Amino acid sequence: MLVVMNRHEITEQIVVNRLAKGLSWQQLADAIDRPLLWTTSALLGQHPIPAELGTVLAELLGLDSSVVPILATPPIRGDLPKVPTDPTIYRFYEALQVYGGAIKEVIHEQFGDGIMSAINFSIDLQKKSHPSGDRVVVTFDGKFLPYQWVSSQEAE
Repeated sequence: MLVVMNRHEITEQIVVNRLAKGLSWQQLADAIDRPLLWTTSALLGQHPIPAELGTVLAELLGLDSSVVPILATPPIRGDLPKVPTDPTIYRFYEALQVYGGAIKEVIHEQFGDGIMSAINFSIDLQKKSHPSGDRVVVTFDGKFLPYQWVSSQEAE
């Protein structure tokens, strides 16, 4: 009998198998020629993985090929608890509580009324040496999307 796993069970298996096989997230990203953070996020269930890439990753991770179509399905994104409890993730939440309003104001001042896309988007993480201790440098690179107010009458 075929046992079908759901997305969360597959993610748990990915984490377990990656550790058991001694694979780094970077090695997995390199194997499919995709960015490190995109690959890690996708394997943690936040992006669909194209079938051809999912097949490569499933083989590397020792997963059954039956997971590939599930990995290729658009996920339910952002299904974290309302207030994250993991300390690393919470620091981002905390930083946005402190700086979110300022970031919003400066975006509006420099770009106008709109938002930064998290769809037309990339993210990068670098380690930077510093005399007082290593620094984590996170870069969000999102397309600016101006608000466009269109009434239903104008659309006709």
